Amino acid sequence: MKAIRRFTVRPVLPEPLRPLSDLARNLRWSWHAETRDLFQSVDPERWAASGGDPVRLLGSVPPARLADLASDRRFLRRLATATGDLNDYMTGDRWYQAQPDELPAAIAYFSPEFGITAALPQYSGGLGILAGDHLKAASDLGVPLIGVGLLYRHGYFRQTLSRDGWQQEHYPVLDPHELPVVLLEEPDGSPAQVALALPGGRRLHARIWLAQVGRVPLLMLDSDVEENDLGERGVTDRLYGGGSEHRLLQEMLLGIGGVRAVRTYCRLTGHPEPEVFHTNEGHAGFLGLERIAELCAGGLDFDSALEAVRAGTVFTTHTPVPAGIDRFDRELVARHFGPDAELPRIDVQRVLGLGMETYPGGEPNLFNMAVMGLRLAQRANGVSLLHGNVSREMFSGLWPGFDADEVPITSVTNGVHAPTWVAPEVFRLGARQIGVQRAEDALTVGGSDRWDAVADIPDQEIWELRRGLREQLVTEVRERLRASWRQRGAGTAELGWIDGVLDPDVLTIGFARRVPSYKRLTLMLRDRDRLMGLLLHPERPVQIVVAGKAHPADDGGKRLVQELVRFADDPRVRHRIVFLPDYGMGMAQKLYPGCDIWLNNPLRPLEACGTSGMKAALNGCLNLSVLDGWWDEWFQPDFGWAIPTADGVGTDPDHRDDIEAAALYDLLEQRVTPRFYERGGQSGLPDRWIEMVRQTLSLLGPKVLAGRMVREYVERLYAPAALSHRSMGPDAARDLAEWKTRVRAAWPGVTVDHVETSASAALAELGTTLGLRVRVGLGELGPDDVEVQAVSGRVDEEDHIADAAVVPLKPVGSAEQDGRWVYEGPLSLDRTGPFGYTVRILPAHRLLASSAELGLVAGPSEELVEAAGLLMR
Repeated sequence: MKAIRRFTVRPVLPEPLRPLSDLARNLRWSWHAETRDLFQSVDPERWAASGGDPVRLLGSVPPARLADLASDRRFLRRLATATGDLNDYMTGDRWYQAQPDELPAAIAYFSPEFGITAALPQYSGGLGILAGDHLKAASDLGVPLIGVGLLYRHGYFRQTLSRDGWQQEHYPVLDPHELPVVLLEEPDGSPAQVALALPGGRRLHARIWLAQVGRVPLLMLDSDVEENDLGERGVTDRLYGGGSEHRLLQEMLLGIGGVRAVRTYCRLTGHPEPEVFHTNEGHAGFLGLERIAELCAGGLDFDSALEAVRAGTVFTTHTPVPAGIDRFDRELVARHFGPDAELPRIDVQRVLGLGMETYPGGEPNLFNMAVMGLRLAQRANGVSLLHGNVSREMFSGLWPGFDADEVPITSVTNGVHAPTWVAPEVFRLGARQIGVQRAEDALTVGGSDRWDAVADIPDQEIWELRRGLREQLVTEVRERLRASWRQRGAGTAELGWIDGVLDPDVLTIGFARRVPSYKRLTLMLRDRDRLMGLLLHPERPVQIVVAGKAHPADDGGKRLVQELVRFADDPRVRHRIVFLPDYGMGMAQKLYPGCDIWLNNPLRPLEACGTSGMKAALNGCLNLSVLDGWWDEWFQPDFGWAIPTADGVGTDPDHRDDIEAAALYDLLEQRVTPRFYERGGQSGLPDRWIEMVRQTLSLLGPKVLAGRMVREYVERLYAPAALSHRSMGPDAARDLAEWKTRVRAAWPGVTVDHVETSASAALAELGTTLGLRVRVGLGELGPDDVEVQAVSGRVDEEDHIADAAVVPLKPVGSAEQDGRWVYEGPLSLDRTGPFGYTVRILPAHRLLASSAELGLVAGPSEELVEAAGLLMR
């Protein structure tokens, strides 16, 4: 029989055990080993059955066991220690509190997904795991962050396989009362709510659930409330589900509802109001519109409010391809804003103008969430050095007239939260070397360029550690593989072969990630005979563990999964290659430490960063990857291998896959496997391999930390944004908006009319300084409104300047009779070879974050360039 209603019945903890509830409700347990050990000791079998979730554990422990623990003095001492430790962690000063006073009082961090722990399944892939690691690292550093997301009643899907290897999706219903979250409540005990206006007079209501991530509150909006009609209740049903309108409503709730949730949380708790708003990808971009509406309600006009909002907003883009950006039909967006819907006091055309693709090649009828995010943020970044370059190229149309390298998008390379991803065995090895506290600080705060103490760990200990982790992975894989085959319909009698799957002494390769086509799950299958030769080599075999989910609507991705599964089902190789369904955080935490090689073979440059290899590296796993994302930035032959790419413009995609697969096989056959299996000297150990593990830990370890990443965000983006926010009061915002309007209107009258230098010939010696004299027309503007610059550097055959040096020129005297101005300045010939210069005029204002901010630039006319020729060649 099926129940007609469901309740969650919570246990009543005896008074001495009440602190267990606080420990369970703070998700710090997900990265704090001592707290997890305490919960495991409550009931080891039920802890395993609960999937390591303290809330589920406490809901299942019998009262008799709780009564025993309440009188167990040893357990109560451990409980008191854990409680005191959490209190110190929550209240004590940390890195952020030791920084200068001008840092923001609070930062709101918006993301469509957060991967904190498998016990709170609100993530689909790298974006969510990155967001979760950002929150955890902010907590460890004491950064006053408020996370904002949605609570999806079905989370992301659970993946199983059919008998023939086809991906099947399942959407279990998540009851928030069984998750480590609590409702945010008003003083009278009623649930705190936010609401959005919908077309036709309807409203979308949402409750606010609070997950405590260490020191960081995470607010999650949930539309499954009685006040909503059935359609509105389903807005937060699934992560990345539904059609365009469904996604639009999710993103309006995240952005607009999220700001309202932050205001509610600060009102109820006294938390400082955020000075900086960080938009993690374009999904949350509507938050800027809500903040504009707040300021307009306080008396500012739209343009002034826009400047005030931009000053305190940071936008992070995670996609290297336009196809990865959410874009909506402009009519759909228009229907959801204006007098009959949300933000009724804001002109719908102003809303649409923020997201329209008004640049060459743009689609005028689409509303682009990333474009809106960039227009609403004064500071923006990509997530690796290479991705920053790709992003500047991709969005350069928003800054016409500027070279791509001057587009105001910087980069902060992602990092991973080491306490979450480092195996306990690896941590203990480090703690034996430098002590527990120093090891914890090294993994959380970071700050050093290298971990020198790794050099002192004996080879034997490193090798035993790596083998032990590999052995744990073999056990884990066999359990998961057996469960998968049972789900596929196999009987126990068919599965005896699984006891021989994988070998703890064989070189183990891991490949686990989402399955879009560009990540090339099946590149390893390109030449199956060569792959079989590697798997079955009599002296130097390899074994491969593969996992990953295809998007439910991506049949192409599902076919790739099926192709891989069918190969792994072949009785000849199934003991050497396995596909594990339902990749998630729980599996990942076993997979990264247990592999010797982490394989990554995307189409370059389509991997924005790719953090799975970072998590593997922190456990001494070596990376074998295409030079994309973070690996392009930090690869060294000392600690990994680079797969050569065939990314020439004319390369046929099929041929490119053939070339790069062959390069992968060559590396494995000729360099990777020989190094793993060679035994050196008297030790009988693979000493050259162990040295690469040592270099990975000591050189890559400090770089890949989320602590390093969050410190960079604080110093390079949050602190400047907070200063801009404080400088942008109502009067300053009005002045800046009026100035921009005046400059845009007058810009057609800004010209470079004449350029001359003191050079008398086309040759000069290195170190010479020439005098530059320029006549410019400023129209209705004055010298205070602009900066006139000399731009110089080496030139190519087409006279394009590379590695440009920029020198501001100074006005000489006052305007001439015809309104022209004369500017002068030095031009240093600081490089040999072909050398050139040009002159340009840019808008200048003290409140601009970048001289490219307005996308306006004036340079010499074609006629003037022709007359001038090149200065030096």
